[in-house]
Amino acid sequence: MFPPLTIGDKTIPLPIIQGGMGIGVSLNNLASAVANEGGVGVISGALIGFREKGIGQDPAEADRLALTGEIRQAREKSRGGSGLLGLNIMVALVNFATLVRTALAEKIDIIFAGAGLPLDLPAYLREAAEKAQAEIQTKLAPIVSSARAATIIARKWLANYNQVPDLVVVEGPKAGGHLGFKMDDLEAPEHQLEVLISQVLEAVKPFEDKAGRAVPVIGGGGIYTGGDIYELMKLGAAGVQMGTRFVATWECDASLAFKKAYLEADSQMIIHSPVGMPGRAVRSKFLEDMENGLKKPPRCTYQCLKTCDPKTAPYCISLALVNAQRGFLERGFAFAGANVNRVCDIVSVKKLIAGLREEYEATVLAAAAA
Repeated sequence: MFPPLTIGDKTIPLPIIQGGMGIGVSLNNLASAVANEGGVGVISGALIGFREKGIGQDPAEADRLALTGEIRQAREKSRGGSGLLGLNIMVALVNFATLVRTALAEKIDIIFAGAGLPLDLPAYLREAAEKAQAEIQTKLAPIVSSARAATIIARKWLANYNQVPDLVVVEGPKAGGHLGFKMDDLEAPEHQLEVLISQVLEAVKPFEDKAGRAVPVIGGGGIYTGGDIYELMKLGAAGVQMGTRFVATWECDASLAFKKAYLEADSQMIIHSPVGMPGRAVRSKFLEDMENGLKKPPRCTYQCLKTCDPKTAPYCISLALVNAQRGFLERGFAFAGANVNRVCDIVSVKKLIAGLREEYEATVLAAAAA
């Protein structure tokens, strides 16, 4: 059996966090299915209001309304489940503060914040508690790609808010989507997940001592089998974050065409994202055309990213991801992890997790017999 994952006063039976995947790839349907299996199901907040009628006139309000609805639907669908619900929010989003406040008002279990350093995240928790005149139980988890980033965040939180992270997610260079590395560092041995895990574990120790509690470290990026989970947890990780495997499930909120792009993927490419970070995606004609300068950027519809300049961006990444989510891959693309070429079938979340559990247990037995 998998060891449980304990985060402060909360313990769940499955040490698996489903990665937050935008735009619209992981919403209430996928998140609730994972939570029902005992893991952490995560909604992505990136342009979550893309299906709202008023998105063109007021994107921030559309996102707020959509996020409220997605959390409530996920909560209803996972009622009685043994897992938790989380929200993944990019610090680079223009409406980061609004999304955080909305998630706290809806009492989400965990907020995961990456694509930037969430240095003031605890301030929103304090604000929400003062407004509610009650303690807010939401856990806060920064997503980092180095021990240095983990240290900076934890030190800032401790100094300004007398708080340390409830858990830390470490994403290695094999993850799908935006990567917290320079392009030239993606293949460097010193930046691989197995090395980063050990470094971040060491970095959080002083903060665990000061807080008087554990700060679980979660590893993500390139985790594909139950054996991979075992190997990472043997290094000291309290659990894993997995994204790519959960796209190829019936419960995933993306279109069937999007999921089939995973089944048909034979290679990935690293893109220069308008977010200002490298990104790992399924190789496609759309991306190749962009790299070759064959298409002009469309009008910026959403103005969703602090770091994106519509005047210089090669394309609107949000529009491209919305198109892909809806199945129009000729006008968009799919982010995916380094093992996307191993995906060969669409299964239920229940079947996926059962298979991971069997692989984990087999690896445990093999290690014991060795």
